[in-house]
Amino acid sequence: MDISKASNFERFVWDMVDQDGEKVAWLWRQLEEKGGFDLSTDRAWEKIEEDSGFASGRSLHADRIATIRQVKKDYGVVIDPHTADGVRIGMRLRDRGTPMICVETALPAKFEATIVEALGEAPARPAGFEGIEDLPQRCDVLGVDAEALKAYIVART
Repeated sequence: MDISKASNFERFVWDMVDQDGEKVAWLWRQLEEKGGFDLSTDRAWEKIEEDSGFASGRSLHADRIATIRQVKKDYGVVIDPHTADGVRIGMRLRDRGTPMICVETALPAKFEATIVEALGEAPARPAGFEGIEDLPQRCDVLGVDAEALKAYIVART
């Protein structure tokens, strides 16, 4: 699972580099070309440590599977792989005397193969999503044109 280019992460980095679009573009080229970038020697890192309250960690596929199993065993709740990453790292980094809240980030039904791998059974589907694969799909392709996008949205809302 690679969420390193998530748009919310890009917005976060943009804020941490003082809203410098050129720097963000350069960082994303580094991500593309080298597989990552390093802000630890940059003023941005200080802002992350001082201002964001964020902490980070690493969760591999095996960790996700184990966390999905553990949460189901301990709480009777099926969580998706993204949420499992958050729970895994949160449990490792949390202050033991402080309750932890982890907000679900996706529906387990979106990751049926992973849930089956972890639990041996498919996740429940939310009402109205049964047979969704059999419904027709529609897709409109737009060029890179902000005005066309705005017009498209206005025409459909």
